[in-house]
Amino acid sequence: MAMRETEFTAGGARIRWTEARGEGAPVVYVHGLGAASAVYHAHIAAHPALGGRRSLFVDLPGHGTSDRPADFGYTLEEHADALGAVLDAAGAGGAELVAHSMGGAVAVVLAHRRPGLVSRLVLAEANLDPDPPVTAGSSGIARYTEETFVRGGGFEETLDRVGGAWAATMRLADPTGLHRSATWLVRGTRPTMRRMLMGLRIPRTYLQGALSGELAGREGLEAAGVVVRTVPGAGHVMMFDNPDAFAAAVAGAPEDGGGEGVRIADGARAGR
Repeated sequence: MAMRETEFTAGGARIRWTEARGEGAPVVYVHGLGAASAVYHAHIAAHPALGGRRSLFVDLPGHGTSDRPADFGYTLEEHADALGAVLDAAGAGGAELVAHSMGGAVAVVLAHRRPGLVSRLVLAEANLDPDPPVTAGSSGIARYTEETFVRGGGFEETLDRVGGAWAATMRLADPTGLHRSATWLVRGTRPTMRRMLMGLRIPRTYLQGALSGELAGREGLEAAGVVVRTVPGAGHVMMFDNPDAFAAAVAGAPEDGGGEGVRIADGARAGR
């Protein structure tokens, strides 16, 4: 494993990723809001179903090991441009993007803006629509003003609310970058991330945790050629809840157009 970096702003701010050598099309892992890529995905890349693949674990601006410039907007489009800078610098064109939650929205925007960079999308409960229901995540953070969140106790209150593993990585994020990222995620894009995803002409898989309930708009996604899978025994953090099934989806079962792969079975073992 090696850490690499490249500039993503005119002022020289740097985005960083760790990389494991391997063969085949690069697999690029992108984390969600307040997370860090290697923490959520390194064990997936090491799974037997994915052994030997070149793997990149990217920390988005304001998160993990990447820089957190105060003059950066942290829009989904700007995050996507930063992610594109990674793929350019790494020589990782034609990458397969495995992206969770907010990272999924960023991956969709990148694939829409620069289709030549992305050969396949695997989206784990990616945000597809603006104005989601209020939760402890992006919508809860966006309810604060930036000043209140950063300097008025909102960041600390959010860490208490989310708790556990999420708080462990969220506390490493820059509060300003976290708030701006959440605010723009709630606002979404025009066209929406859902419309962008439906319009893409690359293999696309959307993963929904069985414990998260039914996926809104599933029929429309499937009609547009998106393969929608329900991951058994898993909620939003399916890479922890059921890593075997998640790794199988990343590897690509036959109906995903991903070759031999490992098929996801309804009885796949759930675990942490």
